[in-house]
Formats: sequence, C-alpha cells, structure tokens
Amino acid sequence: MSNGPTRKHTALPKAQILVEALPWLTRHHGKTVVIKFGGNAMVDDDLKAAFAQDVVFLRHAGLKPVVVHGGGPQISAALDRAGIVSEFKAGLRVTTEDAMDVVRMVLAGQVQRELVGLLTQHGPLAVGLTGEDAHTITATKHQPRIEGELVDIGRVGQITEIDTGAVETLLADGRIPVVSSIARSQDDGHVYNVNADTAAAALAAALGAETLMVLTDVEGLYEDWPDSDEVISRLTATQLEKLLPDLSSGMVPKMEGCLHAVRNGVTTARVIDGRVQHSILLEIFTDEGIGTMVVPDGQGEP
Repeated sequence: MSNGPTRKHTALPKAQILVEALPWLTRHHGKTVVIKFGGNAMVDDDLKAAFAQDVVFLRHAGLKPVVVHGGGPQISAALDRAGIVSEFKAGLRVTTEDAMDVVRMVLAGQVQRELVGLLTQHGPLAVGLTGEDAHTITATKHQPRIEGELVDIGRVGQITEIDTGAVETLLADGRIPVVSSIARSQDDGHVYNVNADTAAAALAAALGAETLMVLTDVEGLYEDWPDSDEVISRLTATQLEKLLPDLSSGMVPKMEGCLHAVRNGVTTARVIDGRVQHSILLEIFTDEGIGTMVVPDGQGEP
C-alpha cells in the first residue's frame, strides 16, 4: 500500500515560496517598473544572466518592466582602445565630439545589444532603443558649476523632455524596452550623453511607473557611513533630501533620481544591491526587501 499522502513532498518548499509571492504578484500586476541596470551586475556574466531571468520573470508575472542602462566601464575601455583619455569633472565624463561617437557606439551597439540578447534567449521580448528614437529623451547642454564657475564638459546633456510614446507602444505589445541613455538635442541637431540614473528616474516619472529600481554595488544607503554599515531600509523624500549633501559622489545621481521619481508620481524608488543574484525578485516579492526604499512624504509604515 502506498504511503503517498503522508510523504512530505520535496517540492513543497517551492510551492510555499510561490504562495508567499502571491500578495506581491497581485499588488504589482499590470504595473510598470523601471529598472536601471548598472554596476557589477553589468560586467559579471552570472549576474547578467540572473538579471535577464528576473526581468523576464517580472514580465511573465504580469508586470511591465522597462530597462535603462549606461555603460561606464565599457565606455572607458573603448575610449582607451581609441586612444581617448577619460576625464571626469564634477563626477561626470567630459565628452568631446570624438568621445561621443564612441559612447554612442558602445551603448547602442555593444551594451544594449548584449542585454537584448540575454533577454531574447527567453523569447521574442526585448526591443532596444536609445533616447534618440521617437524623441524618447530630449536634452540640452549641461554645464556643471565647479567652485562657482560654469564648466564646459562637452556633449553631456541635461534632460528637458521625455516622450513615452515608443516605450508605451512596446509595453502594450508585451515587449521589454531596453533604453540606452543617449538623448537627442533640443536645439543643435547633435546627441548627448546623459546620466543613466537620471534618465531612468525621468522615464519612470513620465511613465507613471509603480517602482524605480536602481542596481548598485552597495547594499543600499548606509545610516552613518563610514562609521556604520547599517542600511537604511526605508526613508521619505524629505528625509532623503536632508541626506543628499553628505552622500558619496557615486550615490548622488542615484538618490537624486529616486527623489525625483517619488516627487513626480512614482510610488516607490529603491536602490538595491546588484551584486546579489536575483536581487530584483527578492526586492519585489518578499517582505524583507534587500535595499533602501524611498517613498513620497506623508506615507506611513506599510
């Protein structure tokens, strides 16, 4: 006689994990999530593959993921090969005309192609575009102020407008848009290199996304760095604004992007550790969350 009904089935923990995800699946169904792809997740092959799986999972779970990427390390390597010196001012890459040609080629022709390839291993889902396509991102020349003086750093753009038409059409067709952070110029017929964190935040706001997720190489925003490595798991827009002046330069565009997003209609913005495999799924479908979540002012505890 079989003892089937009493035997603990080995797949039971998997079923329990799926059931635990159910409220989150219900909450996020049909919602747009903008994910900024960057850092280590962008160069480590295992992390890249896990990222692609996560994004495709979100799509099949009924969410509408949009991926925005830059490509700092790949751009630096290509500039080196071309004999162009990488120079940074105010945390931004000085981008000459020659350098801009390389930036555009690397972002649209290398990083984006690789990411689209990883996603389309799972089906005909991903479609690549740059901010130039269908006026998705428009920018004017950005001149940072250093010690009180405006400084010319070349073809670095400040976003002035987002047109979500092409992205929304792709989402309506069940596709996953993969957007390179290059913008068309508002006024001089050129193109601009724009910060990918800033571009992701602007796109999230324009799309009315539920969530902006920014992959980083740290666990989140630290409470009292470098004296403590306690991660702040949740803070409001105003709390974040007070912390901005003291943040490290690499975190500033990420946290400014999160602030912009939640101040402009995005429900939550999260900075998550891209060095953890499947960090996106852990963040979206579990109670714990693994990064720092920024919420609009006036939101109490969930």
